[in-house]
Amino acid sequence: MVNVAVLGSTGSIGLNTLEVIRNFPGRFRVIALSANSNNRLLESQIKEFKPRFACSAEEAGAIRLKKIFGNKIKIFTGAEGLKEMAGQRIIDKVAVAISGAAALPPLLKAIECGKEIALANKEALVMAGPIILKLARKNNVKLIPIDSEQSAIWQCLEGEDRRDLKNIYLTASGGPFRNTSAKILKNISVKKALRHPRWKMGRKISVDSATLMNKGLELLEAVALFGVPAERIKVLIHPQAIIHSMVEFVDGVILAQLSATDMRIPIQYALSYPKRLASPAAYPAIDFYKLRELNFLPPDFRKFPCLMLAYQAAEESGTAPAVLNAANEISVHEFLKGKLGFLSISLIIEKVLQRHRNKTNADLKEILQADDWARQEAYKAIGNLN
Repeated sequence: MVNVAVLGSTGSIGLNTLEVIRNFPGRFRVIALSANSNNRLLESQIKEFKPRFACSAEEAGAIRLKKIFGNKIKIFTGAEGLKEMAGQRIIDKVAVAISGAAALPPLLKAIECGKEIALANKEALVMAGPIILKLARKNNVKLIPIDSEQSAIWQCLEGEDRRDLKNIYLTASGGPFRNTSAKILKNISVKKALRHPRWKMGRKISVDSATLMNKGLELLEAVALFGVPAERIKVLIHPQAIIHSMVEFVDGVILAQLSATDMRIPIQYALSYPKRLASPAAYPAIDFYKLRELNFLPPDFRKFPCLMLAYQAAEESGTAPAVLNAANEISVHEFLKGKLGFLSISLIIEKVLQRHRNKTNADLKEILQADDWARQEAYKAIGNLN
């Protein structure tokens, strides 16, 4: 029985993770849960799974949970509480399903305490990839990616000599605006940006997919996870979203990982690794007799400049990826509030990167300082637009 902590249990990835756990009650046990603001759903999850620990980001939410459950469960509060919960001795595996930079402290704590990691969060690796990987090596911890693309690369490289790797092909559906003209993008609404053609995801990642910044973050994530320079990671627009990524070796052989577009599949693999568990009949499968074609197109960097900015940050390395991520988080947040236009997201990120003085070989303190600076600069740049 594997004791699993699900950080971000009320979000899209968290809900899918809990569904996978439901399907294998004799193999996985939910031992800890956390939520940002959806305390009603967290309360329902606690009643169903009966974990030993839970954490609410909001103090009021934590107080309410303590009143409801009393001494039956230990309740943690806020960022420090989440960090403390992630290191509890009884936890075997931590599924990090929190979006944004907030995942970094509990992730580092879990690695420090030797927990296995099923990682859905991109931003932590984007910000502090070298630090996270160094700590993981020190504590003999494997980081198994949950993202379908990173999971695909991981699976294709399993058992292979990394020195034989030539290129990585990172596939992207193209998002909801793949065939939309740049002129129309100027007045795109939040509702349309959230309407992804293939995946049902949270609001922030849906906007990132619409701008292709999600693929940019995955690029930076892959640089950290697989030790490959950005110029050897090629982004391919693949509308069918059946091939989740590919790897090319020095002898010309290309391995691809294919599966239906269902997040439960890579989540299940990340939880069960190194074993493979038989998926429930309810999971979708590929029918090759109905699959008529697989298409691939180059990305349009002019229409989706966020992807080019990510390549730029990867080349600069140092604190540049953290600055890119922070500026993007603020820009997307303001777009979702209706205070920033869709095309202005990339504009703000570019302005902040231009003002940034990059620091190579940065330690964690310097990365967090760069993150904080970039958030303030992004707000300033947004204010100057209005």
